[in-house]
Amino acid sequence: MTTTQANKTTKATLHQKAIAAREHSHSPYSHAKVGAALILENGEIFAGCNIENASFGGTVCAERVAIWNAVSHKGAATFAKNKIKEIMVVTDANEPWPPCGMCRQVMAEFCGPETLIHTGNLQDSKKTFRLGELLPESFNPSHLKR
Repeated sequence: MTTTQANKTTKATLHQKAIAAREHSHSPYSHAKVGAALILENGEIFAGCNIENASFGGTVCAERVAIWNAVSHKGAATFAKNKIKEIMVVTDANEPWPPCGMCRQVMAEFCGPETLIHTGNLQDSKKTFRLGELLPESFNPSHLKR
C-alpha cells in the first residue's frame, strides 16, 4: 500500500469513527451533533462526541472529549510518547465546522504543528489543515519551561 493509499484509508476510518461517535452526542440545546476521532502515532484510535450542559460553560466539544479519552485511557506518560497524528471532526452541516478556539488550544497541548486536522460532514471529509495553520504562534507547554 502506498503512503497516499494509507492516508486515504486512515482518513476514511477516522471519518467512520467520528460519525459513530456523533451518535452518542448529548446536544439538547444546540441540536448540533458533533463527533471526532483521532489516531495516535502508534495507530490507536480514540473518539468522542460533544456533550452539552445547561450551564453552557460546562459544554465540551467532541474534539476535546476524544483527546481527553485518549489521555485518560493511555495515561499521561504513555500518551506523551504517542502523539496525535490526525484528528477528524464531523457534523451534519453542509459546510464542515473547524475546531473552536478552545479546542485548538487543547490541541496545542497534545499535538504538534504538523498534526492533520480534517473537517467533514456525514457524506465525506471536506478540508484538511495542519494545526500550525489553524493556530499559528500557539501558546504551548514549551512556553512554561524555565
